[in-house]
Amino acid sequence: MHTGPVTTHIFIDGQEGTTGLQIHERLRERSDFTLLEIPAERRKDPELKRELLREADIAVLCLPDAAAIETVRLAGPTTRLLDASTAHRVNPEWSYGLPELDGKARDSIRHASKVANPGCWPTGFLLLVRPLIDAGLLPRDYPLSVHGQSGYSGGGKAMIAAFQQHLREGSSPAWTVRPYGLQLQHKHAPEMQRYALLQHAPLFSPSVGDYYQGMLVQVPLHTRALSRRVRPEDVQAIYDERYADERFVCVVPTGSTGTIAGLEQGCLSATTLNGTNRVELFVFGHADQLLLTARLDNLGKGASGAAVQNLNLMLGREESTSLEHGQETAAAPREGARA
Repeated sequence: MHTGPVTTHIFIDGQEGTTGLQIHERLRERSDFTLLEIPAERRKDPELKRELLREADIAVLCLPDAAAIETVRLAGPTTRLLDASTAHRVNPEWSYGLPELDGKARDSIRHASKVANPGCWPTGFLLLVRPLIDAGLLPRDYPLSVHGQSGYSGGGKAMIAAFQQHLREGSSPAWTVRPYGLQLQHKHAPEMQRYALLQHAPLFSPSVGDYYQGMLVQVPLHTRALSRRVRPEDVQAIYDERYADERFVCVVPTGSTGTIAGLEQGCLSATTLNGTNRVELFVFGHADQLLLTARLDNLGKGASGAAVQNLNLMLGREESTSLEHGQETAAAPREGARA
């Protein structure tokens, strides 16, 4: 436990999980608050957990959905909550923790007693889609689809264990890319629909690759179905205006395939932003078809980095504290780490 004259107390419930480990790593050297920690041997002690939750000024929940819901019941009435699970993301009593979503999001997070951290897939999707909805370019009833690829760390404990066992036993082409969520009922779809202001949930078809972290989120559009015909540079101009003052969102200049920054021999890597809290937005295509693409670290801006960004806002600190270059954490699998 950190000691010192500060009076603000932070408790990370689920510190040994994938997201909790990274949040702790980013926060452990800070002196502007005290981190409350539960001994490993008492991690499942409900009374000690209740005590720490009630002592904390802010509790960060890095738990499965059911456990997060139960923990909210245990927390004291004055403890503010930051939940990294899916449990409360579409609950109207919780503020949605994507500061770049619109002009009101930051103030909502700053003053909220309950903040729901966004999912990794919705983060990329919303940063691509919401500005086009707000600009009147993308109709709210457009039949959107979203696809892409993420590292296996985004799939939770069972998926991490399965991929790590596979990698220990030897490579197989069948594990290179594995589509999942094939019943089209992924738990992120309601979150995407709600905060993009869509009339219908998007058709969401994700894939997981045989690498640990990093992701691409892609949304194809037919320009003939938009409110007006546009070219890639027109969409980029909307993004440029929307994110001009955003520290963590970069709009990559549009050009021919050979000149777009960030491509490797005409291909786009999913892992370039690993260990950062940044998102890069690309607009590919031509006058008839567009491919909107977001690149981010599913464990950074898609999870722990986003949580730290939200925590900074809740504390009234500089938003980028613990997230700037030199303070970014490049994550990797740890032996014994739980998802």
